[in-house]
Amino acid sequence: MELPDFMSYAGKFSAGDFTEKISRIAKRAGAKLVYAALILFYTLQSDKVSAKDKAIIIGALGYMISPLDVVPDAVPIVGLTDDMAVLLYVLKKIWVDVEPEIKEKAKEKLAKWFDEDEIKEIDDLF
Repeated sequence: MELPDFMSYAGKFSAGDFTEKISRIAKRAGAKLVYAALILFYTLQSDKVSAKDKAIIIGALGYMISPLDVVPDAVPIVGLTDDMAVLLYVLKKIWVDVEPEIKEKAKEKLAKWFDEDEIKEIDDLF
């Protein structure tokens, strides 16, 4: 799958829209997508992240929030595949800079939507 120009979606990102969307799609999206999104969201809030990395994170999260993407989220089964690809692409680029506290905070938030068996999906994130 070829990644779209997700940076063109940067203007679609807002913390409120992110929170609303992730809450609404959590169970359908699965623990892996939600974990990746949460890590990016919490990393965006860190003052230890470069402006360049924040820009690509905003683009990826804006892409995830936008209802207008390559594969619309409403399409059963494959609707979130493109979102997952974009999130993992950006997460891989910044992974070495993600602090353990952010990973833990994201895992704690997962417990709000998923049980232990579902959370195990994140063990094989990439």
